[in-house]
Amino acid sequence: MSRERMGIVMLRSFGFLLIGGLALIGVLTLVGVVLSIRQGFGSREAPPAWEAFVAKRIYRLSIPEEARLQQNPFPPSRDWLQQGMEHYADHCAQCHANNGSGETEMGKNLYPRPPDMRKPETQRLTDGELYYIIHNGIRLTGMPAWGENGHDAESWKLVLFLRHLPKLTREEELQMEQLNPKGPKERAEEQEEEHFLEGEDKSSP
Repeated sequence: MSRERMGIVMLRSFGFLLIGGLALIGVLTLVGVVLSIRQGFGSREAPPAWEAFVAKRIYRLSIPEEARLQQNPFPPSRDWLQQGMEHYADHCAQCHANNGSGETEMGKNLYPRPPDMRKPETQRLTDGELYYIIHNGIRLTGMPAWGENGHDAESWKLVLFLRHLPKLTREEELQMEQLNPKGPKERAEEQEEEHFLEGEDKSSP
């Protein structure tokens, strides 16, 4: 077979593979749309495994290589870790829980659910990927973009704390509970307790 003939055969084979691949993607997309419609668009159901798998792979591919390879400019130290923990308790724990499990009233009602950040799936991400996710958020999820334009020191300190989550102690969790934002119900209970104690003090001889 001549080189020209071989080239034509290879080109046709590539064309058939390309068309077949595009057709397969189209079929899978159609199946995904049909399944999503049948399942509904409420946020109470957990995403099916195929949807979570595809979404995670696509999002990771969307992170620029330069961002993925970034190194944390804040070396692990007790001060930086403490600041990251305080920021997390105040801004992130409502959805992700103090221990990073995602088991909160808010988190359990998001779609998709917040991941358990103690697990290898999150811990395997590079520092740059974690920073990118915190700084820019994730479109079509409950994860907002927290970082300001330019260098974002707070997000880098949060990356330090996320690395610490698998080793979080009970004492640290209790400390974080004091830093969690209070809801109206909790504030009302605290005020009621304060008024009760004030009444006791006034009535005591």
